[in-house]
Order: sequence, then C-alpha cells, then structure tokens
Amino acid sequence: MENNGTNNAKKIFLIYPPSPVMNREDRCQQPTDDLIVIPPLPPSDLMYLASIAREAGYEPKIKDYSLKNETIEDLINDIRKFQPDYLVLNAATPTLNSDLAPLEAVKREFPNIITVAKGAHFNILAKETLEKFFALDIAIMGEAELTLKDILLNKPLNEIQGITYRVANNVILENPKRPFNDNLDALPYPARDLIDNNIYRRPDTGELQAVIKVSRGCPFHCFFCLATPVSGAKVRYRSPENILGEIKECYEKYGIKNFIFWSDIFNLNKEWVHNLCDTIINSGMKITFSTNSRADTADEDTVELMKKAGCSLVSIGIESGSQYMLDKMGKKITLDDIKNTVKLFKKKGIKVYAYYVLGLPWESEETAKETVEFSKKLNTQFVSYYTATALCGSRFYDYVKEHNLGDLNYDLPYFYPSVNTHHLSKERVFEIHKNAVKSYYIRPKYILMMLFQIRTFAEFKNYFKAGLRVLFRNKQH
Repeated sequence: MENNGTNNAKKIFLIYPPSPVMNREDRCQQPTDDLIVIPPLPPSDLMYLASIAREAGYEPKIKDYSLKNETIEDLINDIRKFQPDYLVLNAATPTLNSDLAPLEAVKREFPNIITVAKGAHFNILAKETLEKFFALDIAIMGEAELTLKDILLNKPLNEIQGITYRVANNVILENPKRPFNDNLDALPYPARDLIDNNIYRRPDTGELQAVIKVSRGCPFHCFFCLATPVSGAKVRYRSPENILGEIKECYEKYGIKNFIFWSDIFNLNKEWVHNLCDTIINSGMKITFSTNSRADTADEDTVELMKKAGCSLVSIGIESGSQYMLDKMGKKITLDDIKNTVKLFKKKGIKVYAYYVLGLPWESEETAKETVEFSKKLNTQFVSYYTATALCGSRFYDYVKEHNLGDLNYDLPYFYPSVNTHHLSKERVFEIHKNAVKSYYIRPKYILMMLFQIRTFAEFKNYFKAGLRVLFRNKQH
C-alpha cells in the first residue's frame, strides 16, 4: 500500500467500530456501562478529524456502530452506499481484536479502500498490531489531526511523522513520532453537524451536553495513567477566546448549554483558569460545565470563580485512602490535600465525583480497607472504584511485565482486575471492588444527602436508574 501522490480520493468514513460501547478517549478506555456520572461521550476525536478532512477537501462521514449494537454487515452496507476512499477507526486496547476484526471483511469487498486506525495502543504496539491484522494499512501514533491531514493531502508516506504503515510484500515500516501540537487554537472546531447531538445528554437532568477539549498534557505521570504518555508532560492550553468561540457555536447553533471541559489537568495554571472563567462570565452566556481537578491545585478564589462561571461538578482522581499507596503510585498528594480540596468544593456548592483505583501492585487488604473507609468519610456525591488496568504505555504495564503479576486480561477494563497484586489475587480485588460500590451507595447518610440535593423529578428518576445500574452490574459478575 503506497500513497504516491496520485490518489484523487474525496471521501472519508470515520467510525467507532461494531464493538462494545467504550469511552474511547485515549487515556480513558473504559466501557460506559461502568460510568455513573459520565454518559456515553460523543466521538470528539472523529469530529476533529472530520473537520481536518474538510480542510483537506474531503467529504467526511461519522458513525458510532457501538451505540446501537450494529454489526459488521451494517458497516459493509454503509460503505457500499458511501463509497469512501479512506476508512478511519478508533481502536482501544481492551477491544482491539473486535475493533479491528471488521477490516478483513471490508478489504475483501473493497480492496482499494485505505484503512487507518488511531488510538493509544499504537504508541507502543503499532508494528505488532499491523503484523497481526493484515487488513490494516496505517496506524497513527500520537495525536492524529496533523498526521491524518498529511495522509489525506497525499504526502509520501515515508515523509509523514507519526505513522506505522504497510508497503509492498507486507513489509511494515515505522516512521519517527510526531512532536506534540503546541498550537491547539489552529485546529478547527469539531464537526458537530455530522453527529446526532440529541444522543449526548447530562445523566442527571437529561439536558443536551457537549464535550469541549480545553487542554492537553499532564506533568505528573502517575504510575497507572496514560495522560502523560499520550499527551505529553507539557500542558498545552487553548486560549479562552478560542474555547468561547466553540461554546458560542454549541450555544447558538445546537442549543447546547451544558458542557464537559475535557482536559488532562484543568486547574494547574490558575491564571489560565481565571481568564477562561472571566471570559465566560463576561460573555453573558449562562452555561454549566463539569471538569476535573487535582487534589492540591484548588484555592478558594479559583473555586469561587469556577462556580460563578457555571461549574457544577468536578472529578478528582483521589485514587487511594492510603498515603502509602498514594506515594507508591506517584500521585504527589497527601490525604490532607484531598480532605481540604473536597471540603472547599462542597463549601462552594460544586458537586464532587471521586475516582479511586483498587488493585495496584502494592494493594493489600489493609490499604484497600483504608481506601473504602476514607471514601465514606469524604462522602462525595459520586464515586467510582476502578480496578487497576495496566494499559500499554503506562508504567503499570511495564511493571506487570517485569514482576510477572499475571497475564493481562482486558475483558472488563476498570471493572474486573487485569492482574494480581503482590498481596491479593485479582479475584479478591474484584470482591473488594464489588463490596466497596455496594457499601458506599446504600448508606443511609449517602442516600439522605442525595435526596436533599435533588431538585426535579427528572433528576430523581435519572439518579434512581443510575443506582440500579451500578448495583445490578455488581450482582451480575
């Protein structure tokens, strides 16, 4: 497969393949059934790529085949109708085999279509993946927007940074990685006109909701996290004015007033946060947004301004209630940091979604118990206890290989543990996880807190359904 500059292709089909429904953001490769507050998210990565394709003169089409449990035959039928020259898909590590399996059938019927895959998996295992899946022509390593633009503009493949690709006689070549894009403002806004925005709604109120990616990168490189390997240690920000332009487009064109401000670390740079919040406030638009926060980067003035700008919820990666575990995983925070931050957000009327991870290599009965008890004392509005998943590219993945902690199994990522710890079997970690979820959400103290905060019948109904889903899912396994 060569890209020799003579291709006159003008159509590109961008898909989430017929696989389990996943949050396919590169650092968060998780089945959405396990998410409580965050519903299925729009395919923002494909929307960015579709806008890039338009700039290159292509007609793009986007489809998520997982949302309605569509099949490979549905994909084939759509390709027959659309006749694209390129098929681009997002592949996640936990669903890699089912994600890439359809390509064989696609190539069999459409041998001239050029197949491209993106995803964090290819940052580490691109060549191995192309060796296994002969119907995949190109794997994009790292940020995909500028790389795809080079491909679509028919730049010779051997000159394109950030790809691994197939040439004659199934020879596989790997080019140097592409540097991170420092100018995020230069990217076009995501092509929201290509998706059904009515699908993506707030899980509590049912109102329309969009994802706006406000920054990329994280300097902390925690043991289990892909944020730094995927997006770099330098935090790259969009300007407040550029973000406001996207908010306005959502507000005026699509009637969307609720947002997830997606970032690897939102409130590291207080000046930028203040400027963004002031820009939103001064615009006069009344919006609500959720975002994330570290447990040691929040101060009273910043939190107050976030609330004024419309922040209704923050997610905090607390990870553990054991200081020993926090130190081992490289979080660089203390239990006091966590307590003070949660107290501050609660004081300002911003809900907190706390994330915890159970089953990292040093986890024991004692440290797991500390985490569960600590989470109950914090009593945040929402909690997810994740089981540790060693995705390739993380330091956790390398540690598992080095210490022989078991064969990596991604059948139920973040729900069923992928490996053992030094002290616990993965079966025991799963039991601890199930019991933690149940014991947290059925506490009278928690139920009363949430009942007092519910304002509408729609909220009550959605919270009730979410609670049933969490408890039912734990009983299933």
